[in-house]
Amino acid sequence: MDYAIGLISGTSLDGCDAALIEIDGKEVRLAAFITVPMPESLRAKILDCCDIARSNVRLICSVNVEIGYWFAKAAMAVCEQAGIAPAHVACIGSHGQTVYHIPEDEGEFLASTLQLGEPSVIAYQTGIPVVSSMRAMDMAAGGRGAPLVPYAEYLLYRGETPRALQNLGGIGNVTVLKENAELSDVFAFDTGPANMIIDALAKRFFGVEFDDGGKIAATGAVDEALLAEWMAIPYVSAPPPKATGRELYGAQFVESALAARPDIRPEDWLATATRYTAAAIELNYRMYVFPRCRVKEVILSGGGAHNETMRREIARALPECEILTQEDLARARGAGSSKYNSDAKEAVAFAMLGYETMHGRPGNVPGATGARGQVILGNITPAPYGG
Repeated sequence: MDYAIGLISGTSLDGCDAALIEIDGKEVRLAAFITVPMPESLRAKILDCCDIARSNVRLICSVNVEIGYWFAKAAMAVCEQAGIAPAHVACIGSHGQTVYHIPEDEGEFLASTLQLGEPSVIAYQTGIPVVSSMRAMDMAAGGRGAPLVPYAEYLLYRGETPRALQNLGGIGNVTVLKENAELSDVFAFDTGPANMIIDALAKRFFGVEFDDGGKIAATGAVDEALLAEWMAIPYVSAPPPKATGRELYGAQFVESALAARPDIRPEDWLATATRYTAAAIELNYRMYVFPRCRVKEVILSGGGAHNETMRREIARALPECEILTQEDLARARGAGSSKYNSDAKEAVAFAMLGYETMHGRPGNVPGATGARGQVILGNITPAPYGG
C-alpha cells in the first residue's frame, strides 16, 4: 500500500485543499482531507499577480515561494490528521495556484499556463518528492492544459451507468463517462463559471466570502435581460475542447457588469449569477454532451454542490437526469467509498496524477484537453535528501 498527497488551490482563492490517499493496487481510499484557509494577505497578492495592470516579476517571484510554504504546511497538516508520517508518503501531486492561463495562441502570445507554488520549497519542508506543473506537458502536446481531473475520474467513476461529473468550483467543468467507458471515450470541458461570479458579488454586496447554501440567491429574482446578455458571451456556446478561468470571469467581468447595470438589486445579482451557472451547464449539455452520451446521472462536486439553490437550478434545467452529490454516491456504495467527497475530489485527483507520474504513466485525457496524445505530466522535484 502506498500513500500520496494532492494539493490544489483553485480559482475561488478560498484555501488549499489537501487530500491524503491510500493506493492499494487499483483501489483508492481517502485517508484524510483538510482545507487550509487562504490568508487574506496572500489572496490579495495572488489577485495582483492575476491582474496584468498590477502584476510584476518581483511580485510573482516572491508569491511563488510564499505559496510553496503555505502548500507545505497543508501537506504536513493532512499527514498529522491522518496519523501518517511524511516519510511514508510516496509523493505529493501539487496543482499549485493558477495565476494565468492562455489556452490557445493569442496573436504574439503563445498558448501557455502558469501555476505558482514552488515545488522545491514543498519538497524541502516535507521531505517528500513533489510532482508539479502538470498542465504544461499537456499544452506542449497541443492540449489546452485543462481539464486534467478527468483521468482520475475515469479510473474512479466509470461503470454501467452513463454519467456526467459536474464540478462546481470557481469555474464549472464536466467530465462525461459513457457506459463502461474506455479512455478514448472520455471527454470533458469547462462549462463556464460556477462560483466565481457569485463569490465576487457576495463579497461586494454582503461582505461574505460566498453565498452560504444559496440563501441570498433564493431571495432574489433573475434578471432575464442580464442573463440573456451573459448567455450570449461566445465562450458559453463554443464547442469543446475549451477551458476558461479568471481571465474571462474574474474581477474585471464583475466590475464591468456592475457599472453597466447599477439598477439591479444585490439579491437579484446573485439569483441571476446562480441561474447563469445552471443555464450554461444546460446549454452545453444539450449542445455537446447529450448528442454523444445520454447521461442518466449528474454527480456534483466542489463548493457549489453545497449550494442548495444552485442544485435546484441545475435540477430544473436538466429534469431528465438524476442530480446527485459525491456524498449521495458514497451512501449508495457503502463501505470503502470514502473517496467520494464533494470538497476533496480535485485534491484526490491530483494525488492520483502525481502518483501516476512517479510511476512513469501518462495522466491526461486527449478527449478532454485536445492534446495530440497521452503524455506523462509534470516535473518531479526529488526529496532533498533522497529516500
